[in-house]
Amino acid sequence: MNSERLSNRLKAVASFVDEGAVVADIGSDHAYLPCFLIHTKKVKGAVAGEVAKGPFESAVKNVRREGFSDAITVRLADGLFAIEENDAVDTVTIAGMGGPLIATILESGKDRLSQVKRIIAQPNIYSRAIREWAVSNGWKIIKEHILKEDGKIYEIIVMEKGQAVYEELELMAGPLLLTSKTDVFIEKWESELSEWNRVLDSLEKTIETEAIKTKKVQLARHIALVRKVLTT
Repeated sequence: MNSERLSNRLKAVASFVDEGAVVADIGSDHAYLPCFLIHTKKVKGAVAGEVAKGPFESAVKNVRREGFSDAITVRLADGLFAIEENDAVDTVTIAGMGGPLIATILESGKDRLSQVKRIIAQPNIYSRAIREWAVSNGWKIIKEHILKEDGKIYEIIVMEKGQAVYEELELMAGPLLLTSKTDVFIEKWESELSEWNRVLDSLEKTIETEAIKTKKVQLARHIALVRKVLTT
């Protein structure tokens, strides 16, 4: 993968970036996404934020090699603290992490979102954490996408400022994904249902402590919700 040939996952993320935006890509790794957005002339400028020194140095090298040093600022910083006021960032992308980590990044750096109009999050697992963060912090989900690549299923959640309330089923599976229920969506939740049933069956064979009892109740609730997803 390079800045001209992204994975389908990152291409999908890029597709939700508005023309002429100024993007901060948090956890940018090799800065492939910002370089792609500049290469395709989709954005005016970008910040590539990376907390780890190795990926930061890799991002710097890639930006220089592409000749984009004037358009992309690479910063060694923790999460949204890569964004500075004079960057005029209006769009944030965070891809390739767990949902809880993305939610933590958004929460800890939310003061840096004052000028941001759109957040595009691509969690690898447990997207619910991002939806819950959105509800609690005045962001609404305007678009969702699900895709499969290299045997893995990914979700993309696009948020803009606004108030929204979602039911538990919507928080878990996605309010907009529920309206379309693509083949990939069905595959994801059939797999989740199978795994949760397997875990529940395993717990039924163990000595029931309070912790096990609580876990069984949670699993039963999740299973009921997923069955509702698949049958309605």
